[in-house]
Amino acid sequence: MSLSAAQRREYRAIAHNLKPVIIIGDKGLTDGLMQELDRALNDHELIKVKVATNDRDARAEIINELCQQAGAELVQTIGKIAVIIRRASQPNPKLSNLSR
Repeated sequence: MSLSAAQRREYRAIAHNLKPVIIIGDKGLTDGLMQELDRALNDHELIKVKVATNDRDARAEIINELCQQAGAELVQTIGKIAVIIRRASQPNPKLSNLSR
């Protein structure tokens, strides 16, 4: 799934008021964190993730690995916050009017 510029803009607008539901700490991408991420993506489709590290390169690497493992797509990163999306089998009504 590749997002168009218009889709990214709409998803950023929707995600603006969201709070991070996953916070990645010093332990990184553990099995428990990946299970919680999977649950959050199934429930919400569009989520914010906070990566609590000060190293930019490490953050980018963690976010890329997270998206790969979860089968999600990166919408946006700002500082330590990433917005990601993964389509659920039961679509979220707030996101259903956007092109798939």
